[in-house]
Amino acid sequence: MAANFIGGAALGAIFGELLRTVVEAHKTAAMFRDTFKELQSTLLSIEPLIKEIESFNKVSDKEHETKQLLEIIDNGLRLVSKCCKIHRWDYFRKAYHVKKLNGFKKSLDRLYKIMQAQLMRDVKEVLFETKEIGLGIRSLGLKEGSSKGNGASSEASDVGSFKFPEPPDVGSFKVPEPRGEVVGFEEPLKELKMKLFKDGVSVIVVSAPGGSGKTTLVKQLCQDEEVRGKFEHNIFYVTVSKTPNLEVILQRLLHVIDHSGVPEFQSEEDGLNHLECKLRHLALSPILLILDDVWSGSESLVDKLKFKFPDYKILVTSRFAFRRFDFTYCLKPLNNDDARTLFRHCAFLQDETPCIPEEIENQVIESCKGLPLALEVVGRSLCGQPVAMWRKRVKQHAKGLSILHSDAVLLAHLQSSLDTLDSQAAIMDCYLDLGSFPEDHRIPATALIDMWVEQYELDEDDDAIDNLHELSDRNLVNLVVTRKDDEREADGCYNDHFVMQHDLLRELAIYQNGLDPIDKRKRIMVELSENNFPNWWLEEKQQPLGARLLSISTDETFSFNWGCIQAAEVEVLVLNFRTKNYILPVFMAEMEKLKVLIVMNDGIYPAEVGNFPLLYSLSSLKRIRLEKVSVPSLETSSLHLKNLRKISLVMCNISGAFKKGTNKMSDIFPNLLEIDIDYCDDMVELGDGLCDLVQLMKLSITNCHKLRTLPEGIGKLVNLDVLRLTSCTELMTLPETIGCLSKLTILDISDCLSILGMPDQIGELHSLKKLYMRGCSGCNLPPTITKLQHLKYVICDEETAYEWESFQSSLTNLSIRVDKEDINLKWLHTFS
Repeated sequence: MAANFIGGAALGAIFGELLRTVVEAHKTAAMFRDTFKELQSTLLSIEPLIKEIESFNKVSDKEHETKQLLEIIDNGLRLVSKCCKIHRWDYFRKAYHVKKLNGFKKSLDRLYKIMQAQLMRDVKEVLFETKEIGLGIRSLGLKEGSSKGNGASSEASDVGSFKFPEPPDVGSFKVPEPRGEVVGFEEPLKELKMKLFKDGVSVIVVSAPGGSGKTTLVKQLCQDEEVRGKFEHNIFYVTVSKTPNLEVILQRLLHVIDHSGVPEFQSEEDGLNHLECKLRHLALSPILLILDDVWSGSESLVDKLKFKFPDYKILVTSRFAFRRFDFTYCLKPLNNDDARTLFRHCAFLQDETPCIPEEIENQVIESCKGLPLALEVVGRSLCGQPVAMWRKRVKQHAKGLSILHSDAVLLAHLQSSLDTLDSQAAIMDCYLDLGSFPEDHRIPATALIDMWVEQYELDEDDDAIDNLHELSDRNLVNLVVTRKDDEREADGCYNDHFVMQHDLLRELAIYQNGLDPIDKRKRIMVELSENNFPNWWLEEKQQPLGARLLSISTDETFSFNWGCIQAAEVEVLVLNFRTKNYILPVFMAEMEKLKVLIVMNDGIYPAEVGNFPLLYSLSSLKRIRLEKVSVPSLETSSLHLKNLRKISLVMCNISGAFKKGTNKMSDIFPNLLEIDIDYCDDMVELGDGLCDLVQLMKLSITNCHKLRTLPEGIGKLVNLDVLRLTSCTELMTLPETIGCLSKLTILDISDCLSILGMPDQIGELHSLKKLYMRGCSGCNLPPTITKLQHLKYVICDEETAYEWESFQSSLTNLSIRVDKEDINLKWLHTFS
């Protein structure tokens, strides 16, 4: 097939065939998977330049220069096809062909640099020829004017009426019109126009995952009458791509601004100076520069193109969120109605009456998750197909088979978003872990912190949050902060941080994890319904699993007949379920390396959990997180979890968890350092048993609205560094023994509305540095407050601040901050 391209065929066609072949080979040829992945990344980075060269050659009659390039691509296509036919056990031929593939990749890398230089040469040639034509025409005009003897007026008349020919298009900077149907952009267009017309905003970023329609949105924006009316002819469009060449961009921009010629410049700085000078002549009118497809690492290019003109705007589209620029608009997926409109435009011929049952059509649309690229690709693939093909697609999705398995173009486009993570293995690992949670699930950041700190041996929780921000900046996740509080974040409190992920990006993570054989995978994600287990689970001679992370999700129909698997290497176990009763799998007892256990109930009410004593056999366990679970007494076991460092109980029934049992809690959890209790509505009092944990350093009891008292024994927690009691609205008092917490540095009683006064012993907290008292306007302060000489910050409401100001003369190091929390309710629509 490849040979048919050589000769008169288009360069883009054979290159596209090579890319499609490599994408398919990456999915099917397991023995060359890593090599094909690198090759695919190289091809995707070259693709924009291929398109530019092909476009340029058509207008400059230089298609003959691509002959060598066509031959190299053709040879590569043959090589990839050969690799796909090699038997998986033929290691000799594998090694030989891996070497050949690497040689082909190096040839492409070398050729890429040559092509860049060639394109720059061609651009300069065209500019020089254009300049020569202009000079020749001027000379001709002068001669004709002289021969007529009509003086200057005749000369001006003739030359002024002559129309200079347009130079060949060398990657025109005019904004191209959107292709195909444009739907669902009314609100984004409205908001972008407001920012575009606002003074003081110079750089606007449109950010979203690949395939979301960023470029289409910007092209549509530039067709708007008001935008065109403001910027007129001063709109310039640049496709930046993954590996931009600033010198080429400058050459083209200068050419578009001034067709009479482009000066030679010695460096980028010289070129930028020329561009600034040219733009200054245009700056009497507003200027809009569009930088399309800017990748991470190219922010400096945006900075270099920022000039201080009165109404000069730069509009950037990117898969990455560049937070440091003036404004970032995050483009959302299409809603149901707009998704249906776009899909039908691609799936059905014009004026065709659809004969596909509405239910099937809706299920196909749902599988695309509102991503415009997916809707277009899937729609076109089904256009004209019989109902049977539509039903097949629906059945595949019902069985858990992602549309990524059937659409190579969509897969390649989404995978390109991961290219920049190849050199950041830690961030890639974190992204691939996100498939551990159910679809459309709001993932608590604290659960991810527990996973990542232990699994990747991070120094502290903040390192995990940094990774989360990296993923957010790349639009691979949406980080939602329901209550923005910089002070608490600075203290390492992330209970208000949650992660949402586009379903196709989640499916991409699961797809990537599933490329290796089951016994070789680092992560295994299983979704179980009724008794439908994957084949490998049921095999009589089962291979031991090598995965470090195991996620098992079950629905309401699962029977809890777990069977047995060999998963001794698992370090993180995530159990997701949706039932009133749940039985922990017995094979957990064999997980001797298990460090983190996360049990999350996605149902409405806390579930009763069977086999709970299994937890006490997990001697390596360091962190436990239980969500919507009825927790029995933690003091009934005779076993010791000597390595356990943290327990998190969220929306659980825990009224009996800390009551005195047959054993001391300090014997069962001798090294427990942190307890986090959140939204546990049945807790009226905190049991005395917890006060035996003298080694405890952090105790967080938040949003427990029925909690009325703390035990007097809390003073025994002499190593406590942080005590959070946020939004415990019925808590009446702090016990007098709180003065014994000599190492306490942070105390948070914000929104404890029923506390009417601090105990006198509060003055004994000699190590206290930060005190949160938002929403505590009725709380009286005792005179002993003056003894808190190490207190640096009080964060409170305005009314409480007046009371604290009377103590400032005695507390010379004290800073009083009246902060207004930023409560974010926008995320609620996601779950409505």
